[in-house]
Formats: sequence, C-alpha cells, structure tokens
Amino acid sequence: MKKEARYLVPNDYMADPSVHVFNGKLFIYPSHDWESGIPENDNGDHFNMKDYHVFSMQDADGEVTDHGVVLRTEDIPWAGRQLWDCDVAFKAGKYYMYFPLKDQNDIFRIGVAVSERPEGPFIPLDNPMKGSYSMDPAVLDDGDGNHYMYFGGLWGGQLQRYRDNKALECATFPADDEPAIPPRVARLREDMLEFAEAPRAVIILDKDGKPLTAGNEHRFFEASWMHKYNGKYYFSYSTGDTHMICYAIGDNPYGPFTYQGVILTPVVGWTTHHSIVEFKGKWYLFHHDSVPSGGRTWLRSLKVVELEYNPDGTIKTIEGAATCRSEV
Repeated sequence: MKKEARYLVPNDYMADPSVHVFNGKLFIYPSHDWESGIPENDNGDHFNMKDYHVFSMQDADGEVTDHGVVLRTEDIPWAGRQLWDCDVAFKAGKYYMYFPLKDQNDIFRIGVAVSERPEGPFIPLDNPMKGSYSMDPAVLDDGDGNHYMYFGGLWGGQLQRYRDNKALECATFPADDEPAIPPRVARLREDMLEFAEAPRAVIILDKDGKPLTAGNEHRFFEASWMHKYNGKYYFSYSTGDTHMICYAIGDNPYGPFTYQGVILTPVVGWTTHHSIVEFKGKWYLFHHDSVPSGGRTWLRSLKVVELEYNPDGTIKTIEGAATCRSEV
C-alpha cells in the first residue's frame, strides 16, 4: 500500500510550512514565494518573500481555507528584507508568530508578532528578540508550560557567522572532518517575547556517539522542527545541499540527539522544508517541492502526506522526487 502526497494551495506558491493544531483544526503558516526578479544564488537573495498567509483545514484531506495576508514586511518597524519561514505558538489566550527577517543592516534577526486568533492578523513588536540571529525559528510546546525555540540555517541563513552567540569578523565553515555547525535552541521567557536564556548548541550524534561532521551528508543545514512521540524528542531538519529531511532522537528538549535516518528523500526543487504534526490519530508530514512551477526552486508548492512509524519508534522513509509517495 502507498500513501500519496497532496498539493494544498494550487493557485499560489507557498513554502516552508509550520503546522499546528489549534481549536480542533490544522493551521498552516508558510512563507510566500513570488517572482522577485532577483537572480538565483547561494545566499538566497531570490527568496525575497514579503508577506505571510495563514491556511486552515478541518481534515487533512479536506478543503483548505485561505485566511489571507496576516503580516507584511512594511508592517514591521525594523524591517529590511526577506521575510522567510515562520512558526506560531499558543499560550494563555494569545498566539505568537516568530519570524526571521533581515534588518536594515541586512542581518537576520527573529521577530515576534501577536494575535488573539490563530488565523491572525498578527501585530509585530517594535524590535526583534534580543540576542536573536539567523533564521528558521520553530517552537516546541513541551506540555509543562515551557516553550523552546530551535533556529539556525547555513549559507544565506547566516548561522556560520556566529560562534557562542557572538558574531564573527569573518564567516567560517569547519573542515569536512570537523564537527558540523549546530543549530540552536533556547527556552522562551514566560511572556513568550524574549529568550529566557542564552541559546545553546543542538548536538546531533552518530551511532557511535560522535558529533556529525561537516562533511557528513546527513549534517544539519536548516529547517529545524521538533515533535514528541512516545515520550521521546524528535529533532528533524533539512540537510540543504544534500537534499534530504533527516531526524535524530533525544531524551530532552536540549539533546544531544542521536541520528536515526532519512524522513524524506530529495524532492524536485533543490531542497525542502517541513513540519510534522499529529491530527485525529494520524501523523502527517507537511513540506514543499517545485513540481508545479516546473522545477523553479524559488517557486515552491505546499503538500502533505501521511507519516508512519515503525514499531521501534523509527520513522518510515518517504520517497520525495520520483513518486511523491511513501512505502508502508
């Protein structure tokens, strides 16, 4: 038996979906691709996204409702350019959108916008989060009142410009046999508006207990996501230029996490970005590819497919490019 992926927003280009269950519905928070006219390059300048839509579904195979534009670059007082992928968390009657955006010095920071409804609109704060940098924020509600933000991305995401939360004079990459640059995690403050602590490195180990090296095809590149399954913490991420979604498992939100395998093999369109969510007793992988745009990497389309676990808690690999299906 095969599980077939489904495209969700056929009339527009949306990517990088963060998905949560709020008020008994699936809410999708994607970035919004468009033809910027900027030549494609490794820094991602062609991804000059400038607004967010919110989508919702009553069922994973049901109708998709577009709630329209909920935040624009021009709404944000400290904005420069490139409103990349966001995430949303709920606490005490309010919804908090965390978004990466380059400031007027072209440095990525993470901002916060607030709404009383999951469908928005979201009102941004006047300044980015103190001590924030890089991009791809993803927030885990740990169920005990604590929320943790995972973030970071290489190349255009600027993570290589930082060590120990301090900016370097020159960006550097480790050698292939040295430990890879790790993503970051920080617990959020009670009011959800700032970090409660200095961000920490998220260490991904191989089966021998050694950190994945920079030359390992399964090392972290971008697109952090965290979910829990049977009491374990599943940290998943994109490998970027090696074109996979991989995952590692740990016993607490800080890790370390031990590499387990590939969730999604390469898709059409260079790479993908995902989220994993449980809804009505089933698990789903939301992601994107560039099939509808004819392979144009900067015009991506949302899709969803059922995700399944093996009895030992590992995740069954989903084939991305050729069939867009998963083996069961």
